[in-house]
Parts: sequence; C-alpha cells; structure tokens
Amino acid sequence: MKRVCICWELTSPYKLKWYWPSEGYKKPSFDIYFESNTDNHDLVNNILKLNEIIKNSINSGAKYTFNISGPCLEQIVANKELLKSFKDITNTNCVEFTASPYYQSVSFMFHDKSEFISQIEKHVNLIKNTFHQNPQTLINTQLFISDEITKLGEELGFKCMIGEGSHNILQKDDPTYLYKNHIPLLLRHINLSEDIEKRFTNHTWSGYPLIADKFTAWIDSIEGDIITLYLDYDSIIKHLNQSDLIIKFIEELPKSLAKAGIEMVNPLDVTTRCKTYPLSALKKEMTARYGVNSLVGNHVQHIYMHELEHTLYQINKTDNKGYQDLHRCFQQNSIFLDMNSTNYPLAYENAVNLFSIFSDFKRGLIIGEKDK
Repeated sequence: MKRVCICWELTSPYKLKWYWPSEGYKKPSFDIYFESNTDNHDLVNNILKLNEIIKNSINSGAKYTFNISGPCLEQIVANKELLKSFKDITNTNCVEFTASPYYQSVSFMFHDKSEFISQIEKHVNLIKNTFHQNPQTLINTQLFISDEITKLGEELGFKCMIGEGSHNILQKDDPTYLYKNHIPLLLRHINLSEDIEKRFTNHTWSGYPLIADKFTAWIDSIEGDIITLYLDYDSIIKHLNQSDLIIKFIEELPKSLAKAGIEMVNPLDVTTRCKTYPLSALKKEMTARYGVNSLVGNHVQHIYMHELEHTLYQINKTDNKGYQDLHRCFQQNSIFLDMNSTNYPLAYENAVNLFSIFSDFKRGLIIGEKDK
C-alpha cells in the first residue's frame, strides 16, 4: 500500500529592526534589536480558518504532522483562541508534533553541538507542556540532514527524521521510500510539495486547477512506498486569500486518497509499516531546503557564522541567560536567508544592518563583563 505523510510547518521568526546605535549606549535587550511578535489579527484569523479546514479534513480521514517553531508556539500559547484551535485538532488523535531547534536556528552548524541539543530539548519540553505529546520525530532547521546530524538524532532517542529529498543525496532515486542513515528518514518530495505550496493558484501553470482527484492520480502513478509532503502554513494562507479552491482541495484529499487505496499517515506510522533502504550518499553529502548555500553560500554569511560561534563561546563562559536568549534569536535561519546573494541588493543592506546590531550586542557583552 502506498502512503502519504503531510507535515505542516509554522514559523514566526523574530525580525530585526532597522538599527543604528544612538548616542549613549544602552544595555542589549530584545526590544532594541528585534520587532516584537504581537498579535496580528489578520494572521490569527487566517490560522484559525486554516485550522478549521484541517480539522474538517481530519474528520474525512486525514492524518497530519505539525512542526511549529518555539517563537510561534509562544504566540499560540499567549492567544487563548489559537491555543484552543490547535488543541481541538490535537484531540482528534490524528496529529503528531515534531521536535526541532527551538528558534529554527543554525546551531546544527556549530562545531560544539551542545547548543543544538539544548534548543531541541527546550522545544520538546514546550511541546510536552502544551500538547502533552513527547515528540518522536526530529526535523532540523531547513530540513538539513547530514551523516553527523542523523547520527545525533539517533543518539537523542528519536525514532525518525524528516529531511530534504534533493538530488545530490538521492542520485537517480525518488524520495518515495523510507531511507535509513543511523535513523529512519522520510524525505520531502520537492515537486509535489511545491505544486501545492508555490503553484496552486498560478493560472499559467499546466496543472491548474489542482483538484484532489488529479493530485491523487499523480501520487498513484509514482512508484514507491511513501510520499512526504512538507508544506508551509504561510504559503497555504496566501492561497486561501486568493482562492477558495484550496479549501476544497484540503477537505477532499483524504477521501480521494482513500478511494485510490492510499493511506494518510504520520511519521511514526511509516517507521513500523515500511521497509528501510540505505542512503549511502549521505556519508559524503548533506542537504537542506533551498540548498546549504542558501545559508552559508557567501562570504558575509560565513563571517557571521564565525561571529556567532565565537560569541557563543564567550556567553557560555559567563552563564548569562539574558545574553544567551538574545544570542539564540541571532541564530535564526531567517537572518541568514535574508543575506542570501539571490536577494541582492537587499541582501547587502540586510548584512550592514545585521552587523551594526551584532556589533552593538558584542559591545554590550564585553562592557557588561568588565563591569562585573
């Protein structure tokens, strides 16, 4: 039997302010450097609407997986209506929550993996306290996987991971099987995921309009055991604001798949029902959503990565929780993506702004230590 695993990603990164140090230095704080994640009523209403569609889909036989970042979870917990909405979905017993680095950070790239492990533990604890689930599936930032990271996932006790199904690790194969490199791996099917994420409302796309039966037929025609779709909530909300077709698609997909004998599953279901195949290329290769170069593909990104790691070493020596929390916000992968060369010339402006902020943060750290 063929199976489909759909994972929804919800992130809400802290955005850097446009910043220039003013006269008279202040002690580094979140409010100086970052925009606060206050409730956006339109966004909250859109999430509530999409959650209701997801719930209707579950009532029609769907199973879903959620990867929700720490900052986004904090916003959900702070909003009673949002929290109730997610708990209503959870109470269907058809939802699995995954673990990830709390801040969707690049900590997995640090030589010392203790920061990476700490953020995963922090995220697991928040999931436990909020939804009373103990996550068994690990999803690294930007779906990054490597031999080292999959081995670490196994050592941390996770049952499986979801990673990017890119060509450099799959060679001629498709991401339609359960692979294993230290730990069982589900790999995102890039084309099918982006058919929904990026092309759904594109009237010039050859697949438009995408309906449940058509999508099911595509899946049915593909060889393999498991199709893993990894979908960004924000992208689906954009479709929702442009067309009601996405509502019908999500609600009808479970029934359409069931008619074709295709089962909707969570990652843990896959680990017990599918044979695993070795992923030998991962011994030499690594992969991430949008490519590893999107995070560290230019000189500025490399310099900033070095600055982050060096500063973390200083902070760990001080054991200052305030500076540690700020530093973790500076590790967000969104900051690296904003400096991606494909965003030129805005990437240049983002880099100048970032280094202005981070220089002030380091100044505060150094002065603060001298004052002790």
